[in-house]
Amino acid sequence: MSEDNKAAAFPGPQAKVPTPRCEALALPPADVPAGPASENLTDDLEEAYWAVYDGAAAKATVGQILGRLPRIVRQIGRLAWQADRSATVAVVVLQLVSAAMAAFGLAASVAVLHQLFAQGPTPDKVRSAVPQILLVVAFLSTRAALEAGVAVAEARVTPKIRTALESDFLHLTAHVRLEVVDDSDWHDDAFRANDRGLFYARQIVGQVVSLASAFLGLIGTAGVLTVLHPLLLPLLPLSVLPVGAAAVRTARARFHSFKRWNALQRRVRVFSWLLLDRDSAAELRADTAQRALLDEHHRLTSRIAEEDTRLGVHAALLTLAGRALGGTGAGVTYIVLGAMLIAGWLPLAAGAGAVIAIQVSQTSLTRFVDVAHLVYEHAMWVTDLLTFQERCRTLQPRHRERTAPETVKTITLRSVSYTYPGKDTPALDDVSMTLCAGETVAFVGLNGSGKSTCSRLLAGLYDPQDGAVLWDGVATTDLDTESLQTRVATVLQDPVHFPFSALANLTVSSGTLTEADPQRALDAARAAGADQVIAGLPGTWQALLSKRFRGGQELSAGQWAKIAVARGLYKNAPVLLLDEPTASMDPRAEHDVYRAVLRDKLRDDQITVLISHRLASVVECDRIYVFDGGRITESGSHPQLMSLGGDYAQMFTLQAAGYQTASTAPDAETGTVSQ
Repeated sequence: MSEDNKAAAFPGPQAKVPTPRCEALALPPADVPAGPASENLTDDLEEAYWAVYDGAAAKATVGQILGRLPRIVRQIGRLAWQADRSATVAVVVLQLVSAAMAAFGLAASVAVLHQLFAQGPTPDKVRSAVPQILLVVAFLSTRAALEAGVAVAEARVTPKIRTALESDFLHLTAHVRLEVVDDSDWHDDAFRANDRGLFYARQIVGQVVSLASAFLGLIGTAGVLTVLHPLLLPLLPLSVLPVGAAAVRTARARFHSFKRWNALQRRVRVFSWLLLDRDSAAELRADTAQRALLDEHHRLTSRIAEEDTRLGVHAALLTLAGRALGGTGAGVTYIVLGAMLIAGWLPLAAGAGAVIAIQVSQTSLTRFVDVAHLVYEHAMWVTDLLTFQERCRTLQPRHRERTAPETVKTITLRSVSYTYPGKDTPALDDVSMTLCAGETVAFVGLNGSGKSTCSRLLAGLYDPQDGAVLWDGVATTDLDTESLQTRVATVLQDPVHFPFSALANLTVSSGTLTEADPQRALDAARAAGADQVIAGLPGTWQALLSKRFRGGQELSAGQWAKIAVARGLYKNAPVLLLDEPTASMDPRAEHDVYRAVLRDKLRDDQITVLISHRLASVVECDRIYVFDGGRITESGSHPQLMSLGGDYAQMFTLQAAGYQTASTAPDAETGTVSQ
């Protein structure tokens, strides 16, 4: 059909289709890398949210770690105290007594050595040492029992900390204002806090207990050495510090290695996910792309194997150097200790006890260094979680004594403007309108014109930045936010596929998964056309709508759309917002839904707002608002807007042209079809 014939067949404004801009494209190269061309596999990747603090302990100085440990211990202690006071007291008391038992056991062991070797061992001395030996056994047995008690108390308090933090986290994040969730930075922070903060919050209690145990062990052995001879105390750093320095270097190398290894694994997982992902499976096989992905996967895993070997050799050499350094320090210590024995400053039995004490100190310090690095780094994640929760407390919706009315006669937008965070252009700019009970209105316009933003302001999901939204003359900012949202039922184009029963997918809109109004549920399902969907499911109302469960059912997009409309209708709210709810429905189902919500409404006092790109569905609305660039450019009934000959008439005529032949073209003035 020629352009002239089209113009004659479809009178009224004609749409002008812009010509696409074409730019010359150069011939591509014959050989291209599958990913970033850099040889450094780790630097090519953006840092993932879960790796933000990886290696932090390796970058910190020993002074920074030691300086922060007291604050970390206080922080974890406060969390434990809030979770379970009795268990926290038990952990502290039992840990202190256990450390005392270790020190007493070491002192008793020295006494046994003194009893056995003072002036040479004899059978009588061995027999006289039996009580001391039994005392050592008693101390060690008591310590074992106390450590078991610490483990039991820790097992009581740790899950409670995780449960309390997780409940608080989910409550706060589930209730923050919607514009906060729209912020991608907040979203990343939320996932990081959930994925890492909660994970390490469970581990860090045991790590702090281990840290305290190692520290108290150092204090205990230092005390024993002081009792044996005051000059032995300076020998402790000489023997222990080289071991500690080697442990610090080893721990830092391990953290650096882990960060590189983690980045390399992320690169490989890109290909692993593509090979295993269900959504890509069909196209992968249709394109016979498996070999290409497997080849790249093999190339990367070979590089990772080489990197693993290099890291392993480096770690082995570092460990060897650390042991050599520690051995030198220990050798110097033993030489000095031998000189003290030769000079008679120290009896032989005390010297043997000093050797045992120094060895115990070395073990305790190595353990302290390792755990201190873990605690330092993991505490960053826990602090990140707690900081995020405090931030969320400031982003909660309004709590007011005044609640939204159960029924509303008018909703008025008065010079309302709203701009999304990070945007320069307002999504809504000086918009005014009044909606009345029993009325059905439509919002139409191009994508990004402000339709959905306006509906979210009506629903109380956003607050106007300028102007006011009034419910029966009361500004929504003076009403409790949650009560306001309770009075609005919203049906979106891409509804949530709740993995619940069919019935719970309706009742969730009223705040429950376990209680239902049977007649209201059936009426809503029938009005939305979801009754036939549910009737065809095994178990009907009790059918689980998720393949995650055994026997769960998978619905099509159109079936989910019907369930979503039924969910909105079940809420039985005074305001019903339908944002492209039938985009995935077939024509008959779409017709039935619009007949239910526009003509056969479940309640006559309801304000119904329909957002749609399919203008045929809005013809019967009482009023139609045309949005463009965040402003209302036209408003009126369908005949009024068609007679106006503006943007609405142009869009309607253009859409109708796709369905009508020349003999059944719509009249540009009325929108009716001539026969």
